[in-house]
Order: sequence, then C-alpha cells, then structure tokens
Amino acid sequence: MNINATLFAQGIVFAILVWFTMKFVWPPIAKALDERALKISEGLAAADKAKSELAVANKRVEEELSKSRNESATRVADAERRAQTLIDDAKARASEEAAKILAAARQEAEQQVLKARQVLRDEVASLAVKGAEQILRREVNASVHSELLVRLKAEL
Repeated sequence: MNINATLFAQGIVFAILVWFTMKFVWPPIAKALDERALKISEGLAAADKAKSELAVANKRVEEELSKSRNESATRVADAERRAQTLIDDAKARASEEAAKILAAARQEAEQQVLKARQVLRDEVASLAVKGAEQILRREVNASVHSELLVRLKAEL
C-alpha cells in the first residue's frame, strides 16, 4: 500500500464526512442551539419583566400598608375621641344625677326635720299641758283650749 494513496483516500473520506456533517448533522444541532439560546433569552427577559413587576407590586403593597396604617391610626384616634366624649358625657350625667339625688336627699332631710319638729312640738305641747295640769291639779280640756295649744305649738 502506498502511503500517498492512503492519505488521499483518508482526505476524501474526511471531506465526505465534513460535507455529510455540514449538510445533515450540523443544521439540526445549530437549530437546537439557536432555539435553546432563544428560550434562554426569553427566560431572561421574562425574569427581568417579573423583577420589575415584583418591584411595582412591592411598591403598591407598601403604599397600601402605609395607607391602611394611616387609616387605622385615624380610626383609633377617632375611637379614642369618641370614648373620651362618651366618658365626659357619662361624667356629666353622673354629676347631674348626683346633684338630683343630693337635692332629693336634702329635701327629704328637711321634710324629716320639719316632721321631727312638728312631732317634738306636739310632744312638748302635750308635756306642757300635763305639766300645767299637774301644777293646777286639775284637768285641762284640750278641745276647749285648742287655740291656746295651737299658739303654744307655733311658739315652739
């Protein structure tokens, strides 16, 4: 065998292999690589878009949270003001009620004092009549001397 013929035959076989590879093997591999590169670029674009949407969503969430915090603080402040108003109203009503109860108690006490004075006057008048009766050693008629007894009660 001649080395030149072998080298020439191997060159032809190599050229056929290169042509066959470029014609039938390389295009599907290149197509698969291009598709893979396209999918990767689309994935990266989608990731960038998702990041931006996430940032926008986070900003929106923060705004909503701050708004809800402000609203809740406002509601708490309103509730505290209402509670204070209710407490003040209750205190005012309690003061009025206490004043009414105190006035009623004073009036009742005055009535009891007047009643006690009247009872005391009646008892003193009765004792005065008994004392006068014992001094005079005779009976004093209450119906006869009623005018005198009324004046005596009035003086006491």
